[in-house]
Amino acid sequence: MRLTTRGKLAVTALTDLALRSHGQPVALPSISARQGISLSYLEDIFSALRRAGIVSSIRGPGGGYTLLRPPQELSVADIVLASEKYMPRPAGQDEGAPQSGDMTAELWANFHSRVMEYLQSITVADLLAQQQAGERTLQTMQVVSSPSRTRAVKTQLPAQNVPNSVFALGLPGAKLKPS
Repeated sequence: MRLTTRGKLAVTALTDLALRSHGQPVALPSISARQGISLSYLEDIFSALRRAGIVSSIRGPGGGYTLLRPPQELSVADIVLASEKYMPRPAGQDEGAPQSGDMTAELWANFHSRVMEYLQSITVADLLAQQQAGERTLQTMQVVSSPSRTRAVKTQLPAQNVPNSVFALGLPGAKLKPS
């Protein structure tokens, strides 16, 4: 498995889909606008996810994509693998498996195994919970910093007939108050 931008964007788009679907299809243009991902790139990613059986598509007005599995049963690894599976590869390129003569093959095999374990342990439901907790934190921060709770800050203005700069001292008509 390779970790690429395509896989990252697939996870982002599916998290957005799961967050906003509420049982209804979500259109790709709305995901594209919210996440800043090219619509044509999203179409390519969702085509791969549809072939992998992760999403289904509904055509026509009010159409879009829906998840085929509940978020708690869909891991990040499933999404990344599905998005990469149908990606065109240059001729002769394998899945990034270490070569048999590679002196560090065991290191990379262990690394790959641990990354996969980690990505398998995180579900879309976990990402949704994290996203919703972040939104609650943001809303709390906005309430705390609302204008009704901010204090007025007093500004200090210069007294009359007192220059407010050392440069003003040399100007004609600048007066100093005798102390």
